[in-house]
Amino acid sequence: MKTRYIAVAALVAGMSLSACVDELDVTNPNTQTTEDFGKDEASLQEAIIACYNRIRLEGTFARVGYTMDAVRADEVYSTSQIWYLPYDALNVATTDEIGNQWIWRDCYHVVNRTNFVLQQVENVALSQDAYNKIKGQALFLRSLAYYTLANYYHECCLITSYSSYSDINTMYASLNTYDEVLDQVEADLKEAMAILPSRNVGGDFAKGRATCGSAAGYYARTLMLRHKYSDAYTVLKDIIAGTYGTYALTADYGDNFREGQAYENNSESLFEVQYMDYGTGGVDEEWTPTNISKEATQGHAVESNYGPAAFGSWADLGASPWLYNLYKAEKCTDGRLDPRLYWTLCSYESEYDSYTGNNTAAYPDGDPRANVLYQVPITDESVCRSNSTNGGLAIAKWTYARQSVISTITTGLHNGINLRLMRYSDVLLRAAECENELNGPTQTAIDYINQVRRRVALPDLKKEDFTSADALFEQIANVERPKEFGCENGRGIDLNRWGFYYSDSRKEQLKQHMAYKLSANVNDAKLDIKLEDIGNNSITSSMLTYSKGREYFPLAQSLLDANPHLSGNCSYEGIQPEFPYTVHPVVELSK
Repeated sequence: MKTRYIAVAALVAGMSLSACVDELDVTNPNTQTTEDFGKDEASLQEAIIACYNRIRLEGTFARVGYTMDAVRADEVYSTSQIWYLPYDALNVATTDEIGNQWIWRDCYHVVNRTNFVLQQVENVALSQDAYNKIKGQALFLRSLAYYTLANYYHECCLITSYSSYSDINTMYASLNTYDEVLDQVEADLKEAMAILPSRNVGGDFAKGRATCGSAAGYYARTLMLRHKYSDAYTVLKDIIAGTYGTYALTADYGDNFREGQAYENNSESLFEVQYMDYGTGGVDEEWTPTNISKEATQGHAVESNYGPAAFGSWADLGASPWLYNLYKAEKCTDGRLDPRLYWTLCSYESEYDSYTGNNTAAYPDGDPRANVLYQVPITDESVCRSNSTNGGLAIAKWTYARQSVISTITTGLHNGINLRLMRYSDVLLRAAECENELNGPTQTAIDYINQVRRRVALPDLKKEDFTSADALFEQIANVERPKEFGCENGRGIDLNRWGFYYSDSRKEQLKQHMAYKLSANVNDAKLDIKLEDIGNNSITSSMLTYSKGREYFPLAQSLLDANPHLSGNCSYEGIQPEFPYTVHPVVELSK
């Protein structure tokens, strides 16, 4: 009897112990790690969303990662003379980390997450459609990060395996060459083009995700960085023909810079960064990768830099007088100003008073000032100043200056206008550039350009006005592209890929483009500055302080100190990278 009790007790104890052991084997779903995540389709879909999240940080496209390209170029300059000044001056110190380290840091967060997805997607049973979509998006986002890194730093660390992070010998990477990085970007984009669906499938892929059209657009851009014009032209013509989805210019240029479902992810957008409409997000600002909140604002802060000080912006950046005067130099076929001036800069022009008809796209609602936050009922032009102390013409693009959304600027990550990173107009103007490089000047190249000009009612260009490929290149590079993409991300990249810092005549031209006058009077921001004025009458130019190699950003000293395998890039060493291509000579265009 005693023996039986002992046996029963032992059995009960064994069962209890077994139950306890089983309970210990249960995974807590609230404490997931990379070891137990990404093993099914649902978690991989979540991981892809997490990858998109990293392109909307301070160092990617929520502020600094976007605006640093503008301020190093000739369309924008630093009006606050604080944060952005050394980047505008093209002579930033290696100890400055705003652009030197933040962009690097946040782009590698994108690389890290996409590498994880690309590793896991090969080990999960998926339908071919799910596999293609997940892998294709990860490839595109990784290529976007490396495209950005190469264009800001020239050399960077090429890490393509997630497992490399687990080994101390491979976690600290060394620099790869510009060509090695771009080879990887091309390979990623070429594969993404082949497996991603087009925007024509509708659903999520027509509302902000990377598509084969996104990949094709960036593939052409990447090819053009190394002057592979023939290959790029083939891709661009395929985009135009609809091979990668249906794209078209919006009838109204302004629709590319408005907030809301009616305008964002429109027919012209190849890819844009998604932000929630103003006031619909949370209250916590996620400036860095460590700021993770369920109540994130999910907006960007470009307006905080671009908008007028009078309405509460930080007023760090203003438009160059060169860009303003470029818009004013040519009238539309109906005698009006180029509507792109209205949408790009915060100037008040008396001509706007009579814009009550519909003859020029971008003014469909009568008087354009009727719902203009920054100018009604203002009559004093000083409200258009970027900085109250230093002056400068405020920038309207990516702000609410032309939309009745807010009454004052709430600085920080609150603006909900999606940042369109690539538009169909870029495809057309790049096709014109490629055609001109290969065969130009030709009527085909002119026709591509005229499609973009007709949208804003500018008169057609004529082939007989351009006697050489150099002359048509000048029109594309210094008229058509800055007017179409003024104050958008990409002009600094263009100046580098064209080699403008490698030609004395081009550097003289940039000196004029980058000239400005610090003054609280907004009218000084509109001066038609001549070369002989630079250095006199308080007029200066960013090119006066240009240091060789600083067309790219140096690696931050803190990065070099933290990574024993990392060495300084070309900019850190003060050495211009090799430019093995021909630089077009400056051509004086007829007025």
